[in-house]
Amino acid sequence: MSDSADSGVDPGTDADEAADAGDGGAMQVSSPDYHSENHTAAQTCGWTANAIRGEGKCYKYIYYGIESHRCIQMTPVVRCNERCVFCWRDHQGHTYEMDDVEWDDPEAVVDASIRLQKKLLSGFGGNDEVPREVFDQAMEPRHVAISLDGEPTLYPYLPELIDAFHDRDITTFLVSNGTRPEVLRECDPTQLYVSVDAPERHTFDNVVGATEDDAWEKLLETMAVLAEKDETRTVLRTTLVDGENMHHPDWYAGFYQQADPDFVELKAYMHVGHSQGRLDRSAMPDHEAVVAFAEDVMSYMPEFTECRGVPESRVALLATQKDTWVPKLKKGSEFWERDPVVGD
Repeated sequence: MSDSADSGVDPGTDADEAADAGDGGAMQVSSPDYHSENHTAAQTCGWTANAIRGEGKCYKYIYYGIESHRCIQMTPVVRCNERCVFCWRDHQGHTYEMDDVEWDDPEAVVDASIRLQKKLLSGFGGNDEVPREVFDQAMEPRHVAISLDGEPTLYPYLPELIDAFHDRDITTFLVSNGTRPEVLRECDPTQLYVSVDAPERHTFDNVVGATEDDAWEKLLETMAVLAEKDETRTVLRTTLVDGENMHHPDWYAGFYQQADPDFVELKAYMHVGHSQGRLDRSAMPDHEAVVAFAEDVMSYMPEFTECRGVPESRVALLATQKDTWVPKLKKGSEFWERDPVVGD
């Protein structure tokens, strides 16, 4: 469920660091790519590093106002119940059995996420090319993307975790595969993403590789859950794989409309990591192909009038209006006035 493949930066964390939280961290998170404490894992997004160095910001800033250098990329669970063909992770490392997990409470996960982020970014403090004020801001995160790995709705206290981040005045972007609609019904993050990587069952089975027989039916139920959400901003996100799921834009439009989303993101599959053993490089569409497909989808969704692309990330956003930023993230808002570093 991660955006990590978009970062363009190798994680670069060694196995000793991944296990440095003690036996619990080593047991629950075996990936050497992450810093972790028990089942909470974090990783520096490439765009976070770029923003700290003044080398550009993530498309989530362009679209929604997220300050990349102040965003934690984390997950409360690294296990997943899908085996997406385009996923850059090693499917064998995502065993689904979690009966023996000793779950931390939400406040502990928030604390761990902030500690891990500060540790991950601490090295930038000694970089003469990083302005001190930017580093100080980065050490006070204001956003969290619950999207690093696994399926977050498998964490049993996810709604409470979102509330706990909000209590710290940290915005939340939650990314889910939609297989736990009963959990998502109780979740009200700042922005809720649900992956829709197929417009019908046959393609879903081929591309998503769900481990549960009712995953498609659960995704359909999740569309109804999203349609009921009035306060939470909702986004449907499709990873486009050429030759696999880039077909029938009219079917996608019909599927999307069931959820009445605020936004639709269509993003190119990236030929990186373990996905290289499942797909040919030709399955990675270029930015022009992504935008063209997005425009085809939009032609069947008359309420969506805006299509905006970010070439660096090969992503296109469909929206119903030009102003797509999260209102509280606009400059001069109370959210920024309360900021511990740059606020009044």
